[in-house]
Amino acid sequence: MRDGDAEAQRRFRLHHPRAAQDDLLRLSEAQFVIARELGLPSWPKLKAHVEAMDRSWQRITQGEPAPDRDSATLHIRCGSDIGAALVEAGFTGDFLEYSDPFCQGPVTAAPGWLEQRVDFLTDAYGQGAGMTRETIAAKLAREEDGLASAAARYGRVVLWFEHDSYDQLILARCLSAFAEAPPRCLELISPAGYPGGTRFIGLGQLPPEALRLLWAERVPVSDCALRAGQAVWDALRAPDPRALAGIASTGTAALPQLGRAVRRHCQELPGTRDGLGLTQRLILQLVAEAPRRAGEVYSRLMMEREPLPWMTDLMFHDTVEAMRRAAEPVFSGSFEETEDRQWPQERLTATPLGRAVLAGEVDWMALRPPPRWVGGVFIPDAAPCWRWDEAMVAVTKA
Repeated sequence: MRDGDAEAQRRFRLHHPRAAQDDLLRLSEAQFVIARELGLPSWPKLKAHVEAMDRSWQRITQGEPAPDRDSATLHIRCGSDIGAALVEAGFTGDFLEYSDPFCQGPVTAAPGWLEQRVDFLTDAYGQGAGMTRETIAAKLAREEDGLASAAARYGRVVLWFEHDSYDQLILARCLSAFAEAPPRCLELISPAGYPGGTRFIGLGQLPPEALRLLWAERVPVSDCALRAGQAVWDALRAPDPRALAGIASTGTAALPQLGRAVRRHCQELPGTRDGLGLTQRLILQLVAEAPRRAGEVYSRLMMEREPLPWMTDLMFHDTVEAMRRAAEPVFSGSFEETEDRQWPQERLTATPLGRAVLAGEVDWMALRPPPRWVGGVFIPDAAPCWRWDEAMVAVTKA
């Protein structure tokens, strides 16, 4: 700052509430900015966090007893991303991956809903993930069986879920399953963020010592939280989204992150202004700002634009390909002749029609995009359909 470095000045303006004052060029103020950049409110808090991480790592390397040793424990997570890190952190409980992404595709109350999920996951992600229909069906059946037997087999079940709609909708499914017969001890670890130099996307970013620290912050799941999860799960599967929109509007007091994730999920419905779901809108905005490679669009979407990052790269690619199947193109794609023609390398460019959709001059639903599902709500290839009104935090049909 004293040398007039432009980047230092930008960081100071971004993170210091009194950046306009001229009397702040002190070491303590620079330390304050660095702490805020890393997600903590002050330099002493940052210092305490670093020391706690060091102590946690020392406990791991010194072979201290397993944190979950006092009870037969099952750790449930919506992915495999922390499985190895839990072992490295010294945990000895069993691990269940329950990772069906209810944030995309049909999630209905029909008797054959699980087969419907298998069909969707096979069509949307099977080839990209290198999984056959049989492999996907076996995986989902294994997850359902593990969830159904958890309360009887374990004295303690710990749910590891962060704040986005991918995690929170799966959390709602787990809570609904436990609502009728909960385990003797049911606990939740659900951070909305974690100190670090990059944006917090999920628990899979964290090292073993961080997971050990989060263990100390776990909380019991209350009866109110179980009922909230059950209510969200029931509303998610309904063909009429008004109950889900009501939850998005009022929130879920027992589990605040769940209500926020429900609102984000509702934003995937066609918008009243342009007919786009929020993810579609953010993608098209990024492409309209400048031609960009698809891989860069995904990175910027997750790290800069998405309010609650939830998408995997396969989900992003499936969304882009679905947008491409509209009757008229809102963006074009091209490859350099010498380039690897993998999808992240494709350069996407907005068309005049795409810009008109963003401006609200053309309704996306008028372009006959492919039908899709938002939970239990079927979105056809043309209006009328259920739409999300962001200003009213409500749904309408138009």
